[in-house]
Amino acid sequence: MDKIAVIGAGSWGTTLANLLAGKGNVQVHLWVREGELLELMRTQGRNEWFLPDFPLQPGLQLSSDLGEVLHGAAFTVMVVPCQFLRQVLAEAKAHLPERPAVVCASKGIEVSRLKTMSQVVQEELGDMQPRYFILSGPSFAKEVSRGLPTAVTLGGSDREMGQRIQERFSQDHFRVYLNADYKGVELGGALKNVMALAAGVSDGLGFGSDARAALITRGLAEMSRLGVAMGAEAKTFMGLSGLGDLVLTCTGDLSRNRQVGLKLGQGYSLTEILEGMNMVAEGVKTTEAVYQLSTNLGVEMPITEQVYAMLYQGKHPGDSVKELMRRELKEE
Repeated sequence: MDKIAVIGAGSWGTTLANLLAGKGNVQVHLWVREGELLELMRTQGRNEWFLPDFPLQPGLQLSSDLGEVLHGAAFTVMVVPCQFLRQVLAEAKAHLPERPAVVCASKGIEVSRLKTMSQVVQEELGDMQPRYFILSGPSFAKEVSRGLPTAVTLGGSDREMGQRIQERFSQDHFRVYLNADYKGVELGGALKNVMALAAGVSDGLGFGSDARAALITRGLAEMSRLGVAMGAEAKTFMGLSGLGDLVLTCTGDLSRNRQVGLKLGQGYSLTEILEGMNMVAEGVKTTEAVYQLSTNLGVEMPITEQVYAMLYQGKHPGDSVKELMRRELKEE
């Protein structure tokens, strides 16, 4: 019987651990960093902090001991905020097997070094020859937990191990596709959060469906341009981890990034918005990283530039929209 380690007990980490444990014939161990949360989960049988409406699977094992969770795992699912992935990998390294299989389920780009999640894994575990995978696509934790039909992509270059992980995750309501272009899969999952912020701002300003549709379409063009410049395949951005996730996060009310954008458009400051949230909106940090990457690579990303200006330079959302609409006319 395989053992699977899930690292991170936020809403998505708890959902994925529950999903894996619910299939049976597998041991799933979930690492919970916070001692207080661990005790609550053990006594109440649910994650009251991040996923209170859904009971934990009876066979799900909980622990705050990273070594205990990782020992003997066939593969490890990393579901920590992307800005902390490097730190957790450094702690985990001593407990990982030779050539570990690491599935990253966090979406973002490291701000401090402008690294994607695959680059972080390679830098931290490179001497162990890790097999890297990225799980991404249109998936809200609450909808997956309710058993609603969901389809996602598993990006990774090791086909044999990828098929094994694909089989473990796939269920009647959770369908997993394989894609060898892991760069495109991880970048789609990260970049769409920036566009979700922009779509939320547009909705917060009351601009309606036309404006949102334009942002989604032109946002996809930006995502593809940067992705190709970073070695991804353009066609990947037309799939679940690109267009699929982009549509979801730009339109769904459960999208944390869209909610941040909505409040920005309604006149709240970024500080006020973030103080009122108990979960991470990855797009806020990712915008900073994407803006720097696009500048360094010389990739034109006008929507990203305006989102960055709103978040970090205090630009008024209305002024950002005017600047986007008054750009030099060109062919599509």
